Amino acid sequence: MLTAQEALERLKKGNQRFVSGDATLTKQLSHQQRAEMAENQNPFAIVLGCSDSRVPAEMVFDQGLGDLFVIRVAGNVVAPSQVGSVEFAAERYDCAVVIVLGHSHCGAIQATIDTLMNPDHPPSLNLMSIVNRVRPSVETLMQTELKNDLSKLSKHAVRSNVFASVNQLRHGSAVLEHLIAQGKLQIIGAEYSLETGEVLFFDF
Repeated sequence: MLTAQEALERLKKGNQRFVSGDATLTKQLSHQQRAEMAENQNPFAIVLGCSDSRVPAEMVFDQGLGDLFVIRVAGNVVAPSQVGSVEFAAERYDCAVVIVLGHSHCGAIQATIDTLMNPDHPPSLNLMSIVNRVRPSVETLMQTELKNDLSKLSKHAVRSNVFASVNQLRHGSAVLEHLIAQGKLQIIGAEYSLETGEVLFFDF
């Protein structure tokens, strides 16, 4: 079992390989290796990321099959099913770190901005359930001068939304709060750049 710091360093080094084009772990497995993994899994980190097709966590962090417990949902939002998934992996596999991974040019952020700017044309009820979870991160920013620059607004909203999801995981689950209090779990925010491939980890 890796400590949170060891897991974080492994993720950082993997992302460095991905950015430099030296990825090594995202390779084909033999039939025997896959068969062995069918019996058990032992991920060392949990990643709550966006469903965006351009942000596959295993590739971004250059990790192999079975290394990461990945939860993907549009906008990397936190709802009960995501909290339950994180609880499951943290308790079952002793993962010491959770990464909430947002990314530049997030469609869920843009959908929220569009909805707030055009309230007479709301999205479907199902998409609205995601928008409503992102909304608090965007509404506050729209009360500032950022409302006059949609590009900057989107960039700040991506980060604000990551912070909100981290906060929800840290303070919205008795199970996770207990693990954090025991020093067994850290929940960290990060942002992936579609342009460069780099992951910026937030220290807050």
